[in-house]
Amino acid sequence: MIGHLTGKLLEKQPPQLVINVAGVGYEVDAPMSTIYVLPHVGDAVSLFTHMVVREDAQLLYGFATRTERDLFRALIKITGIGAKIALAILSGLQADELAVAIATEDTARLARVPGIGKKTAERLVLELKGKIGSMPAATGGLKLAAPEVTGGRGDVLHALLALGYNEKEAAHAMKDMAADIDVSQGIKLALKQLARA
Repeated sequence: MIGHLTGKLLEKQPPQLVINVAGVGYEVDAPMSTIYVLPHVGDAVSLFTHMVVREDAQLLYGFATRTERDLFRALIKITGIGAKIALAILSGLQADELAVAIATEDTARLARVPGIGKKTAERLVLELKGKIGSMPAATGGLKLAAPEVTGGRGDVLHALLALGYNEKEAAHAMKDMAADIDVSQGIKLALKQLARA
């Protein structure tokens, strides 16, 4: 199996890439989260990969971090989630955002990803809750363990995520917030903090 590729990026046509490794061009499908951090065409690139061998095809999927690949592997084990939907999930949510959505059972956030309905979002939470936080953090300081969200803080986090802020922004805005804060007061304070940033 092919677990890693290092070579020259020949083509970038999302979601597909072509990477030249010692004269062989590997076609690799990648989520947008990986494509956003790729170098320019012609530059050196290194990706973690997952290979799928079927009767009619050999498919290669590439990821910027080991964590993304681990998440992809966890997603495709879920009934009804194929590689295309797993790539869509990783394209629509950063790994840390996915971890928070699973940990806080935020099915509405998951259902906003194209191709994910309410039932699929509920299945994702059911299958992945408690598993994602145990994955190793990605290189680059990405943390998958979701922050402890209880009481008013949890509701404030949900509100900020619903407003379109990512988990990192929300965590920054809530860093000095008391766990039992009144929700409306917490949202006002968080929004003021975000406006200053």
